[in-house]
Amino acid sequence: MADLADLYQQVIIDHNRNPRNKKPIADASRVAAGDNPLCGDKITLYVLLDGDTIADVGFQGSGCAISQASASLMSGAVKGKSVAEAEKLFHRFHGMVMGEAAGDKAVLGKLAAFEGVKQYPSRVKCANLAWHTLHAALNDQSAEPVSTE
Repeated sequence: MADLADLYQQVIIDHNRNPRNKKPIADASRVAAGDNPLCGDKITLYVLLDGDTIADVGFQGSGCAISQASASLMSGAVKGKSVAEAEKLFHRFHGMVMGEAAGDKAVLGKLAAFEGVKQYPSRVKCANLAWHTLHAALNDQSAEPVSTE
């Protein structure tokens, strides 16, 4: 089990150091902001929709390794999915980090790296910020910044 935890830690470190999709999208269909003022995590999320499909996702922001890695992995996981599939993944991820459901590697893939976060309640907010911001963007609820505080 220690080897699996080490592998998951490496996934998070890699996505923090080399974030994927960390870019603005000029013609984004939806833009939403997220902010955790108590810990300093901030994100702006850009979603380009092609009908009901997420054609592209980008983000900009700063924060801890958990929040940045979560945004990177989330952006790759939802790209090419329908809005309904992305929402389902949001609920699976949220349930996993909240300790309400086990991480299903077959469904979550590399996102399962965040399963251990549930042991650190203060870090759950960091892992969830990008996901709650995505949820707001997909539901066109981006008037106010999202916060997991």
